[in-house]
Amino acid sequence: MYAALRPLLFTLPPAQAHRVAMLALAPVERSALLARTVRALLGAPSDRLAVDAMGLRFPSPVGIAGGFDKNGDRPRALAALGFGFVEVGTVTAEAQGPNPSPNLFRLPDDRALVNRLGFPNEGAERVAARLRAMGGSRGIGVPLAVSIGKSRSVPLAPIDAVIADYIQSFDAVRSVADFVIVNVSSPNTKGLRALQDPAAARELLGELARRAKDAHLPLLLKIAPDLDEPDVDAILGVVREVRLQGVVCANTSIRREGLRTSSAEVERIGAGGLSGPPLYPRALDLVRRARAALGPRATVIGVGGIERTAQVREMLEAGADLVQIYTGFIYEGPLLPTRIARELGGALEREGIHRVTALGAAGETALGAPGLSH
Repeated sequence: MYAALRPLLFTLPPAQAHRVAMLALAPVERSALLARTVRALLGAPSDRLAVDAMGLRFPSPVGIAGGFDKNGDRPRALAALGFGFVEVGTVTAEAQGPNPSPNLFRLPDDRALVNRLGFPNEGAERVAARLRAMGGSRGIGVPLAVSIGKSRSVPLAPIDAVIADYIQSFDAVRSVADFVIVNVSSPNTKGLRALQDPAAARELLGELARRAKDAHLPLLLKIAPDLDEPDVDAILGVVREVRLQGVVCANTSIRREGLRTSSAEVERIGAGGLSGPPLYPRALDLVRRARAALGPRATVIGVGGIERTAQVREMLEAGADLVQIYTGFIYEGPLLPTRIARELGGALEREGIHRVTALGAAGETALGAPGLSH
């Protein structure tokens, strides 16, 4: 059905199509009965897909990435569609609007998107209040992550101001999130990626890690796919040093190599973060690198260009505990998480594999990095 509807949706500007999708999900979000009905009709994922990570039980390793539900408006509906966890945000301490329009673009030939939205959200306090009113993850039915970022108005120096800004967001969401993801890698907030410099990252993440430990709340870092290898190793070293729970690999990319979309169209679109299948090889490489650097007890989430069951499996075999999709959801439609769960669960049953976590076990045997648990 979605294959027939997608051409119609794609006649709308991307931002408007997103609003239509959010409106379509509204009845499921607002009615617990309807949410349970949708979940029952689609079918629960196989017990073989359950993942235990960060002290949480994920019914499926496939989650929705941050950016789709920036204000926590539709987490219950997304869970009902079959996602094993939901990430909302990125939220900031200060409410802020999007970067100037147009700021979201489709690249259909690459099944990709480019966005330069820049963390538009209603503010961490208001989003947290909404999530609290719906009962947090208990009301949603799956683990809930909140991504936090830097407010646009806060300068990069002094670093103390940045730290205070992130702490304000962390403190706002700590009581409603099952885990928090620190976003210092979006290309759409000016200068934000400078916070991946080891010295700045050490100060920021060290302070957040201390507060997360006091709150018994897992904390992960989302990294950029555009870092070169020494910089990847350096930021993973900081993650290990300050004892974060793990990483998300990876954010959107400023690179444009290897696209099928014409160079003229790419130039017309301009700056922004690229998401979708062109990112998949780099995201997969970063998952392998993160697992090798952080060891078997860290949580590694793979995201970037995933839209097929085979890709989910490849990510898990490379060392990811969990994966996330976003752009694939736009191109493949609302049944994608259920389809992946059904196909992956069926494959595991045919192969006599009792738990999906066994897919990554072979890759962990050679790892010896220190554990990162709080």
